[in-house]
Amino acid sequence: MNSQSKAAAESYSEKDELSAPVTENAALREFGQLAPLMSNPLIEEIWLNSPHRIFVAKSGMSELTNIVMTTDEVRDLVERLLMWGGRRLDLSHPFVDARLPDGSRLHVAIPEVTASHWAVNIRKHLIRGKSLDELAALNVMTPEISAFLGRAVSAGLNIMVSGSTQAGKTTLLNALVSSVPFHNRVITIEEVFELKPRLPDCVALQTKPANLQGEGEIPLRRLIKESLRMRPTQIVVGEIREAESLDLLIALNSGVPGMATIHANSARDAIAKLQTLPLLAGENISHSFIAPIVANAIDLVIHTTILRDSGARKITEICLVTGRVESGKAEIEPLFTYRDENKGYEIGLGDPERIFARRRL
Repeated sequence: MNSQSKAAAESYSEKDELSAPVTENAALREFGQLAPLMSNPLIEEIWLNSPHRIFVAKSGMSELTNIVMTTDEVRDLVERLLMWGGRRLDLSHPFVDARLPDGSRLHVAIPEVTASHWAVNIRKHLIRGKSLDELAALNVMTPEISAFLGRAVSAGLNIMVSGSTQAGKTTLLNALVSSVPFHNRVITIEEVFELKPRLPDCVALQTKPANLQGEGEIPLRRLIKESLRMRPTQIVVGEIREAESLDLLIALNSGVPGMATIHANSARDAIAKLQTLPLLAGENISHSFIAPIVANAIDLVIHTTILRDSGARKITEICLVTGRVESGKAEIEPLFTYRDENKGYEIGLGDPERIFARRRL
């Protein structure tokens, strides 16, 4: 990193650190009875099944708290929190997904979608903002894997991060994006602002729900298309779930490197799902059309999970997408596979140097 890049990084970091305490303290006051839970660094997530059944997650395990609220207190809490995100919740929009000032993610569902009570989830990002090296220090991966992933990002490889809910996909994606060379221009695209890469040239885009008249919606598909007009050197999609996967694949095949997350049970399942989701874009999209696009667009799949024994987050697979299609499926080869605490990682037969060489051409 040159002296100018270092100065930009330090300036960015200082601004971020100066503004964080004010925002955090202001946000904690808005949580009312939940403020002690929000300030507890061991608590990963808080959810309310009803005003008198409030749970938390610690190290991947759930616990029932002794906090009891009234129905009015729950509604007042949600209304206060939604003021930060500019989102609304009513009978026409019984779900809401919003980002809170401290970076936590709020999800609420109300009757008649739920049976009788408001269902509230607040997902905290305890290791949010960590670099790849810092995640390695937290045992999410080894230092060798951290160095490999940093090199992959610098080389402009297209990376898919897969995993289950709460497995650390967004945290890992944020660390990967923060490893992008400082001279790059990054466009992030999300349903709710969660990514916060430490980069000087970064534009964050967020979807917009329709208004009461059913107009004005801006979906992920539109944002991906618009991002290509913003001179990106890297595009990052927070999570792909539906037809926007086709737009991402097309963008990656246009020569713009990118990254995204996807829900899946394994790296192989992630590639299989990525070959299926684009079919939602229209009847004229076929599996035989999508398979070679996936094979050529994606370079690496990183799978992260929550270990059942300890509840810790761990990268369990890193697979190389070879570019070949066999029996209608994009072929992948394992590079690193986590076995257990004693055996650690097993090195696969895949040769990542082929991808690095291909990207240099």
